[in-house]
Amino acid sequence: MGGLWTLVTVLGPVLLLAVLAYVLIRRRQPSPREEARLDQATKTLRDDLDREDKAREEKPGV
Repeated sequence: MGGLWTLVTVLGPVLLLAVLAYVLIRRRQPSPREEARLDQATKTLRDDLDREDKAREEKPGV
């Protein structure tokens, strides 16, 4: 039983630090270049969806 507590005592903080590092990496702020790329991709996607919606509206009975 003492070996299990040693394992928990050692691996617990290591696992906690790994999870904390993962969360910090995932929540970082995007650079201005990344943000501009994301904005452009969002605009392109919205334009494509609008174009598809308009094409559907122009074809009656579909």
